[in-house]
Amino acid sequence: MSAPKLNRRLLLETPVRAADGAGGFAETWTSLGSLWAEVTARTGRERAEAGVLVSTVAYRIVVRGALYGATGRPKPEQRFREGERVFVIQAVAERDPEGRYLTCFAEEEVAA
Repeated sequence: MSAPKLNRRLLLETPVRAADGAGGFAETWTSLGSLWAEVTARTGRERAEAGVLVSTVAYRIVVRGALYGATGRPKPEQRFREGERVFVIQAVAERDPEGRYLTCFAEEEVAA
């Protein structure tokens, strides 16, 4: 297995919930740092949602490995950001037996 080409810098973000004063909460995002990644598009689909076309593309995003529990290890429900683009992480798995790299399966949604 060849080493991935980590040529794109992505910000890893995690959701933070804060009370909104009305019994609910507001969700904001905080940055956990940047990671170099290899981003590969996999599949895409388009659907109508409330009369608006929404395009969804699945991506395979490879980053350097990190131990379980480490702040820099991506988790489902977190996201990567590249400028205005947002990739929501669905699942994370080790890419190789030594755990040198992690494969993150993510989706990007765009209203058409």
